[in-house]
Amino acid sequence: MDIRIESGWKAQLSREFEKEYFLQLSKFVRQEYETYHCFPPPADIFAAFNRCPFDQTRVVIIGQDPYIRPDQAHGLSFSVRDGMVFPPSLRNILKEVAEDTGTELPLSGDLSRWAEQGVLLLNATLTVREGASGSHQGKGWETFTDAAIRAINAKEEPVAFLLWGSFAQKKASFVDTARHLVLKAPHPSPLSAHRGFFGSRHFSMTNHWLSKQGLTPVVW
Repeated sequence: MDIRIESGWKAQLSREFEKEYFLQLSKFVRQEYETYHCFPPPADIFAAFNRCPFDQTRVVIIGQDPYIRPDQAHGLSFSVRDGMVFPPSLRNILKEVAEDTGTELPLSGDLSRWAEQGVLLLNATLTVREGASGSHQGKGWETFTDAAIRAINAKEEPVAFLLWGSFAQKKASFVDTARHLVLKAPHPSPLSAHRGFFGSRHFSMTNHWLSKQGLTPVVW
């Protein structure tokens, strides 16, 4: 696995790359990509970190693993490349953005525009086999992404965590709520969005909080 990661994140996570679990993970991922069709493309595996430098991270949104259909996943949680039909969860996220902020429903499902404003779109598992959700879980990625969340938690600057669904909430259970903003809601999937994701107003609440911290709000 070719590890090309933004310098600030490299400084925070360099010890992880040397640990036995990560060496085994790298071997597993390399074999999977050589044997099966996997996502995202190898160059995008660390895209969440490269599009959102460590020092600029001010919001974190946690997903589970990449999309499993061709041409969708490109390394950012919930995001798809331009021209792709919005998956159901992404469609609900963008619907809530429009209703919460009073803007038009975005035409693009590529959330790189968020990442470039300091929103870390982090999947707990960074790779997946085509058509097989969860196929790369339990191989070490979760340990690596936990290390990334712990590094953010240790930042001097406060960060907003938007945790949708029980998985994301458990994933970030160790975040210091006395220092950081933690917003929780049901997952935006069609199965649960109507149980409280819609109307949660996380996007405007995050921007209000960022403004209070003297930080520039996100253009969602």
